[in-house]
Amino acid sequence: MSTTTTTAPAAETTAPAAAAKRRKFDPWGIVAWLVGLGFFFPVFWMVLTAFKQEVDAYTTTPKFVFAPTLDEFRAVFDQGIATGLLNSLFATTVSTILVLLLGIPAAFALSLRPVRKTQDALFFFMSTKMLPVVAVIIPLYVIVSNIGLLDNIWALIILYTAMNLPVAVWMMRSFFLEVPGELLEAASLDGASTWRSAREVILPLVSPGIAATALICVIFAWNEFFFAVSLTAVQAQTMPVFLVGFIAGEGLYWAKLCAAATLAALPVVLAGWVAQNKLVRGLSFGAIK
Repeated sequence: MSTTTTTAPAAETTAPAAAAKRRKFDPWGIVAWLVGLGFFFPVFWMVLTAFKQEVDAYTTTPKFVFAPTLDEFRAVFDQGIATGLLNSLFATTVSTILVLLLGIPAAFALSLRPVRKTQDALFFFMSTKMLPVVAVIIPLYVIVSNIGLLDNIWALIILYTAMNLPVAVWMMRSFFLEVPGELLEAASLDGASTWRSAREVILPLVSPGIAATALICVIFAWNEFFFAVSLTAVQAQTMPVFLVGFIAGEGLYWAKLCAAATLAALPVVLAGWVAQNKLVRGLSFGAIK
């Protein structure tokens, strides 16, 4: 009896002490929050300015109190932003799907089913990213012009696929290397083919890595500007090309530019928010061996 009565209060006093220790003041946490808010503030100010009138947006003293309005968003849609949005959505979605369809089998072959001279293949993939884009724009322009794909969204889809494929193969290979090879051996002993093993065993395990790779490809394709401005005019112009039209040397277009930029950033932000759980897991998938 005496043992039980003395042990219980000790356990009760230990728990609050541990909780108080966990709630200890952490100055570095506050510094991290301040730095994060500092990086986020320009985005917040852009969204806030998008709901202002031009007279409220272009002021020497920042104006925090104003009457919100959607006039600038209506003006942006009247100037044809829907075409740029649809073109960017189509090019980004199709090119990302193509990258995953081509990159996942290649990464699987270079990791769990390696081929001869794997390192040479990997170096070739990454060496394509070392070439400056401006060095190939003239031959690309001539080729695209000769095959009749100038100002055509399919030209951008092909280029975005080629641009993102090396990054996708490199990332997916690191995720596949984290999967134990014994899983494939066990599946093969149970009579499963390589395709069935990859579909039912390997791909579910690396789904966070696939989500992270897809989001990286979406960001790269959505933000790409050089190919789009060089190979498109009106029909296939994307959001980055459309936004350039709001940059003028005279006139008040500050709120309108912020409204267009907010609409341009919204799809990528939504994609990251939807995939945030798998994204965090995927980015840390290959961090620890």
